[in-house]
Amino acid sequence: MIELIIGGILVLLAIVIVLWFVSIYNKYYRLKNASEATLGQIKVAMKKRLDMIDQLLGSVKSYAEFEKSTLESVTKMRASVGSAGAGDLNAIEAESRSVLGRLFAVMENYPDLKTSQTVKDLMGSIKGLEDEIARHRYTFNNISQQFNTMLQTIPSNIVGNMIGMVKLEYLEFQDENLEKAPKIEF
Repeated sequence: MIELIIGGILVLLAIVIVLWFVSIYNKYYRLKNASEATLGQIKVAMKKRLDMIDQLLGSVKSYAEFEKSTLESVTKMRASVGSAGAGDLNAIEAESRSVLGRLFAVMENYPDLKTSQTVKDLMGSIKGLEDEIARHRYTFNNISQQFNTMLQTIPSNIVGNMIGMVKLEYLEFQDENLEKAPKIEF
């Protein structure tokens, strides 16, 4: 009789351990998938922003001769966003903000350009995308923090190490980009 009770307790304990393992395993993959989806949303928003910068370049070109390297740079950035990882997005972010800064400088030299409805609409859309990128970056970093905390705390780190999870990288755009968003004014 005692052997049966001990056997039942051991079976119950094994079931609890398996359920605990499955629960932690599933949480890791939920967070990992959420981080990948959020990173994809950031890439889409950055591609949209670069497309709008390209459209702005088209508008600006009719008023001023713009640097060929800027056009090539935007095209190159747009192509690289799709395959970029979290670290690569930091560099693309800095470069696209630089292009925006140069566009604004050209616009300052051509007051008629600032009053163009097309330019106003594009600038408003870019502002909306800046906000969207910031929201997605915040979400991505929160998910990464949850994932990394699980990976570094007991007992979930045991499961994480067993299934080969590695720490997620945070999106850390350059400090000057965090403190100073591109000025969009008319």
